[in-house]
Amino acid sequence: MSKGTTKRAVRIDDALWLPALTLAKERGDNLSDIIRNAIRAYVEEWGTE
Repeated sequence: MSKGTTKRAVRIDDALWLPALTLAKERGDNLSDIIRNAIRAYVEEWGTE
């Protein structure tokens, strides 16, 4: 976990989680980083209200 981050719990179907985890491991990526980047891109695209 990155220093200064809060641990979160989310619900994700195994049909999405398991292939993502497998792919991240194969590529040497960290799934937490992938999720953070996806959320960051979402916020940048859609802004905050």
